[in-house]
Amino acid sequence: MQTTSMLAAAKIFLSLTILTYASWRDHKTREVSNKVWLFYAPPALTLTLTELFLNNFSNILFYGLSFGLTATFAVILFYAGGFGGADAKALMCLALALPFYPQELLTPLSSEVSPTMKMFFPITVFSNSVLLAALTAIYLLIHNILWHQKTKTPLFSGEQKKESLIKKILVLITGYKTSVKKLKDKWHLYPMEDLEIKENKLIRKLVAIPKDEGRDAIVERLAKAVESGEIQETVWATPGLPLLIFITAGLILALVFGDIVWIIVCSILG
Repeated sequence: MQTTSMLAAAKIFLSLTILTYASWRDHKTREVSNKVWLFYAPPALTLTLTELFLNNFSNILFYGLSFGLTATFAVILFYAGGFGGADAKALMCLALALPFYPQELLTPLSSEVSPTMKMFFPITVFSNSVLLAALTAIYLLIHNILWHQKTKTPLFSGEQKKESLIKKILVLITGYKTSVKKLKDKWHLYPMEDLEIKENKLIRKLVAIPKDEGRDAIVERLAKAVESGEIQETVWATPGLPLLIFITAGLILALVFGDIVWIIVCSILG
């Protein structure tokens, strides 16, 4: 095996090992230590620079462009609330390790390497991960519809019926009904509704994008309202699915099969 192929294999092994571990930690505790990324970034950078030096060092400019675009994208998503800190760091480390698709070692089953894969491989990984996460959204939507049919209980009650259609859809594809007791016991569940008093009336409102901040206070408000009989036991909640798992799966899918979004677009356009 040529040296460049060995370096590519080492980078893939490093990336899959670190991301798999980070995904496991994210699933178990929803926290990933910064030490994980310190173990990932330096060897990833070293391996890629060595590969460029041995192969074609003029590609260092494209390496910088790929990392810069990926890092900017990750930071924007982080501050917009679409990413956690670990997710952003994972994507940036991936850009250090695999800025381009390793064509010297692999050929995707789709037999085509898209322009994005060639120049901005981490973006392809992210787009694949979003598609995989979308499958979870379909599952939750079907689950909620079946729950509604089985229990004959309205999906949205009281003031929730007046919420915007977009907010209702977001709740339906990212959350499900569960008891307040489970919400209290399972720390990784986040409430997707909150309470407020308006004109001496208790109002139940939907929270489409829950956050860590204030979670316990919301859960306590819901629990007190259930105890006093002001609301029902079941409320909307989301498991806050760990995106790192989807990023890892998106990487495997990109390496083995290719750029799913590109494949879909090409199929539609013929």
